[in-house]
Amino acid sequence: YFTSVRELEQRLVMNEDWAKKPKPKVTVPPPRDIASAGDIIGRLKLLFDLSHLALQTDSTRLITLYVSYTGIIPEVPGVTNDWHSLSHHSKRPEAIEQLGIFETAMFKALHGLLGKLKTTRENNDTLLDRTMVLFGSNMNDGTTHSNRNLPIVLAGGGFKHGQHLGFDAQRNRPLCNLYVSMLQRLGLEIGSFGSSTGTLTGLEKL
Repeated sequence: YFTSVRELEQRLVMNEDWAKKPKPKVTVPPPRDIASAGDIIGRLKLLFDLSHLALQTDSTRLITLYVSYTGIIPEVPGVTNDWHSLSHHSKRPEAIEQLGIFETAMFKALHGLLGKLKTTRENNDTLLDRTMVLFGSNMNDGTTHSNRNLPIVLAGGGFKHGQHLGFDAQRNRPLCNLYVSMLQRLGLEIGSFGSSTGTLTGLEKL
């Protein structure tokens, strides 16, 4: 009990110190909302821009974005159906092609975020060096609702990148192994998380 109270007191002191700490100044116009619900990529870019500013100004140390659109056709050339329907493509070539067009546009938006983090300096590092960016999906195959072998991208955070870690599809590494690696990179003395069996094999620090 006394340990819990003391830890809470220490967090309050840290929050007070953070509130008094001068924040970095930025010279960007205030973000403007996008009225069109169909401009999904534009809205995603706006969220990424806000995320970059929040990290740049030390307004937060953790950001979670959940992106899901059902029943709205994206304003992307070549796409004529909504994202959810395209993800449940049942192997139809035309649906897979449109899904590829839309998700390529999403990755271009992610590329924009990573580029901004990489060109933003923080002391002797880039903001990307000091930020772990995890991007992925909760499903591998929307048609079967399979959540095995999920497509996951990790960028930044001082890890060695430029590689694809592919494991045995039938006996894959638990995704929670990646979470353990990320938590340890944050300096937390954690050896397990969820269904983990250790850290993620092949994920090296710079």
